[in-house]
Amino acid sequence: MSKEPVKEMSFLDHLEVLRWHLVRAFGSVFIFAILAFIFKGFVFDTVILAPSNPDFFTNRLLCELANILNMPLLCINQAQLSFQNINMSGQFTTHIWVSFVVGIVVGFPYIFWEFWRFVRPALYQNEINNSRGAIFFASTLFTIGILFAYYIICPLSVHFLGTYQVSESVENIVNLGSYISTITSIVLAGGIIFELPIFIYFLAKVGLVTSDFLIKYRKHSIVIALLLAAIITPPDVISQILVCFPLIILYESGIVIAKRLEKKRQTNLPDKN
Repeated sequence: MSKEPVKEMSFLDHLEVLRWHLVRAFGSVFIFAILAFIFKGFVFDTVILAPSNPDFFTNRLLCELANILNMPLLCINQAQLSFQNINMSGQFTTHIWVSFVVGIVVGFPYIFWEFWRFVRPALYQNEINNSRGAIFFASTLFTIGILFAYYIICPLSVHFLGTYQVSESVENIVNLGSYISTITSIVLAGGIIFELPIFIYFLAKVGLVTSDFLIKYRKHSIVIALLLAAIITPPDVISQILVCFPLIILYESGIVIAKRLEKKRQTNLPDKN
């Protein structure tokens, strides 16, 4: 299908359009950040600090599983961590930073929608039709990644790093900023990593990668997945496996997506006869 003629825009016109999309995207982040700043009790007590609490869902589930399997090591985060703030403005700046991160996480679907609205005029109608549902799938994968990181990786990381000791004479009193930095980095990394199939989709769409290329470098992807798992998780085997396994599944999903795009592209080729 041919593309309908549209008025050609200059480079400055494109920048002006992009500017307003960015303004609206950052505006949504700012609004959600203000709401997060206001409801700090829910954000900190119910969400941020929860993985260190013995009553957290994952901690309770693992302890119940430990009782069933008679494996006490599975019962984690039963001793409440002690947090401290050593900077005069530490809690205030932490409050602002966390509110900003919450604004990004909650506003991600709208941010992606604004990005889609910017690139949509440059697409052909068949490309727009084939890309329907992109916002839904991108938002869904981002949410799944965040939930996976929050409910699986964060409790394991908190337990390992919070209880690790070089000597019994050294007590772990965790700095609040350090704890929150760890939690937010793990959660955001989880959300971004789970966007891998969407990333592969766009690369395959423009022809930068193919299914054969992805299959050829499958072994390399496993090594990269292990490295990423080692970066965003504590240095224990169980946590790294829990992160590496979904990464491999996401990569294999990317191969399937690339194959489907190639098959559709071959189907749409004009008949030479």
